[in-house]
Amino acid sequence: MAESFGVDPGRYDRARLPYPAALVERILAASPGRDVLDVGCGTGIEARQFQAAGCEVLGVDPDARMAGFARETGVDVEVATFEDWDPAGRTFDAVVAGQAWHWVDPARGPAKAAEVLRPGGLLAVFGHVYDTPPGIAEAYAAAFRRVLPDSPMSPPTAERTALDIYRTMFAAAADGMRRADGLGEPEQWRFDWEHTFTRDAWLDLLPTTGGLTRLPADKLAELLADVGAAIDRIGGEFTMQYTTLAAVAARVS
Repeated sequence: MAESFGVDPGRYDRARLPYPAALVERILAASPGRDVLDVGCGTGIEARQFQAAGCEVLGVDPDARMAGFARETGVDVEVATFEDWDPAGRTFDAVVAGQAWHWVDPARGPAKAAEVLRPGGLLAVFGHVYDTPPGIAEAYAAAFRRVLPDSPMSPPTAERTALDIYRTMFAAAADGMRRADGLGEPEQWRFDWEHTFTRDAWLDLLPTTGGLTRLPADKLAELLADVGAAIDRIGGEFTMQYTTLAAVAARVS
């Protein structure tokens, strides 16, 4: 699944939301300089944000399609998994990963980040968390179960929200940092914000999510029709409450 997101990089780049400016600012304020390695950079969404903040950014991504798109937007990218990527002696002030660290080996990833960080450099992994409004979430869950009855994945529920799931993931990321030689005690950051989606914008984003990237076109159309109808019933748009979580640790001597 990690390499399925490149099926439509243009849609991915268009539909996925950028990260809060406050997150980028806080990472740079805690880093010794502005040389950034972006792990799992995808189409370059966060890489371009760091470039706009005055950083030199190198991306690493295992999907050549995503890397190719990022290069067209001005991001330098090398195609490899982070675990197998050769730094060739290069070091960085920050290693970042947006919505990608859960694809990285939890032991090898932090250890490799520590190897390529300069003293005081920061490893920062982050991602968006959201729970869709109940009517839309219920329509999505019902359609998902119908078109993907055998999927090992399941949508969030009222009993187990996306925030619950991601808190567990980021606690695990922090534990991996804690065990890595050369990284200090990790911190966890949180940024709350909101974004209003039109029907079309939400249906554009859904196919870029992990559970749907490999869905046949007819099944995807069936699912999107049900979700679109649910959005129409509430007026054609909705405001999503977002949380961006981050786990960070500094390189120590």
